[in-house]
Amino acid sequence: MKKLILGNAAVARGLYEAGCAIASSYPGTPSTEITEEAAKFPEIYCEWAPNEKVAMEAAFGASLAGKRAFCAMKHVGLNVAADPLFTMSYTGVNAGLLIAVADDPAMHSSQNEQDSRHYAKAAKLPMLEPADSQEALAFTKLAYELSERFDTPVLLKMCTRVAHSQSVAELSDRQELEARPYEKNPAKYVMAPANAVRRHPIVEKRLLDLAAWAETASVNRVEEGADHSTGLITSSTSYQYVKEACGDRFPILKLGMVWPLPERKIRDFAASVDRLAVVEEGDPFLEDYCRGLGLAPAGKELFPLTGELSQNMVAERLGLPVPAGKALEEALPGRPPVMCAGCPHRGLFYTLSRLGCTVLGDIGCYTLGAMPPLSAMDMTLCMGASISGLHGFNKALGREGEGRAVAVIGDSTFVHSGMTGLANAAYNQSNSTVIILDNSITGMTGHQQNPTTGLNLRGEPAGKLDLEALCRAMGIRRVRVVDPYDLKACGAAVKEELAAEELSVIISRRPCALLKYVERKPALAADPEKCRGCKACMKIGCPAISMEEGKARVDATQCVGCGVCAQLCGFGALAGGKEAE
Repeated sequence: MKKLILGNAAVARGLYEAGCAIASSYPGTPSTEITEEAAKFPEIYCEWAPNEKVAMEAAFGASLAGKRAFCAMKHVGLNVAADPLFTMSYTGVNAGLLIAVADDPAMHSSQNEQDSRHYAKAAKLPMLEPADSQEALAFTKLAYELSERFDTPVLLKMCTRVAHSQSVAELSDRQELEARPYEKNPAKYVMAPANAVRRHPIVEKRLLDLAAWAETASVNRVEEGADHSTGLITSSTSYQYVKEACGDRFPILKLGMVWPLPERKIRDFAASVDRLAVVEEGDPFLEDYCRGLGLAPAGKELFPLTGELSQNMVAERLGLPVPAGKALEEALPGRPPVMCAGCPHRGLFYTLSRLGCTVLGDIGCYTLGAMPPLSAMDMTLCMGASISGLHGFNKALGREGEGRAVAVIGDSTFVHSGMTGLANAAYNQSNSTVIILDNSITGMTGHQQNPTTGLNLRGEPAGKLDLEALCRAMGIRRVRVVDPYDLKACGAAVKEELAAEELSVIISRRPCALLKYVERKPALAADPEKCRGCKACMKIGCPAISMEEGKARVDATQCVGCGVCAQLCGFGALAGGKEAE
């Protein structure tokens, strides 16, 4: 049966058809939907892990026990999981183990651009790279065959355009597999130095065997073209751009396995054309390999290192006609990113901004607190860095920093990698104020459960982490909870904890306004007779509030009745909410 299917859903379908039994992942755009779609198959046990390292280790344990296993993450998540990844290359697997990593060229929802192909090379692991949904499904199934045949974890590299685009894929039935027996083998699985030394030559031999397989594998194919003046080497979504721009004009070497690469196949292809060009997004990974073979392909002098390619860009850079475009008749208004109407983080960020705090931030939808008019964030580095960074910041500045600086971190990010930073701050007696923004969900990737919500991936009851008890167990005496809709309480809490001479934690707790079970209050309304046009209500940056003809206006279709804006109005022009004091 053929079906139009999302790239990520195709990977999930491939897991199902390949007989995968266990999936452990951490949500990260653009990879999140893979595990969410896999969870729709009752034959696959799926879970959200606290972070990518834990997810990969759980998947490895399932493979060790004899069941085909899977984990998924975005490109920066692979940084978190790099420790087990490199050593799993040495141990190999029992049952097949697939690791999906989704890159995000042009940083649609990421803090950096990163080319995950380097991890495959550095860890000496095979990497497959599909170019559409059919390949996403087929390569997923192939990955398990390679994993078990060559005794290796296999990387599957997705990217935003393949992950989030739909194309037709052929669906098949599930392959039911018996569990592989687990056999005690310390020499293979206990990576003490003496054992690791003996495993390294096995890794190098495996890489040579995989390279030999890649020479004749159907995933690496030559597509003939009429004009041999130029030959193109490409992969992934860049292949789609090449086909749309060039059609069958030039010969194409389409690579589905991007590490290890087929040396002989590349040399033969280069010999068959007058000029060689490599079309790839990200780093010159394929180009550098070709140059290492003594070839001289055109590459990054034609195509940029940053951002995404496009059909028109490929055509232009290859000297082909570019289809005429049609400009919009009028300019579209700018739409800067902004926190949702009723976002529970808004009141807290307004408080921090008003108090002039230095705010070390973290990764999540609350990172939007850095945007005007709140502008309430000074640093965002990576998951969990806010607490560790604040500790170092305050140690460096002493009381000068301690009285003004705070860390903000979401509940899911705190569990991901903030807990160790807080333990470090407690252990090393940091005089810092940490604010955990507990909105009862993992918001930035589309409302996934996490260890603080009490529900698992499928929405079933699960263990629930008690944030207050955890903080106190670390030896922190000052732990308090505030409602971020209450500006007076937020202001008092921040002032008091900044004045304290010890480590303290404020938990700003209110569920995300977009959660289905959160009941909306009636929308507020602006009274034009009372409104003085002072724009105090605009200082919180709520998209439900605008100014029309010098008066405040509330969009009832967006307003959730949180009442934060009413607390800013000194003239009582906004009906509902709490009066400012």
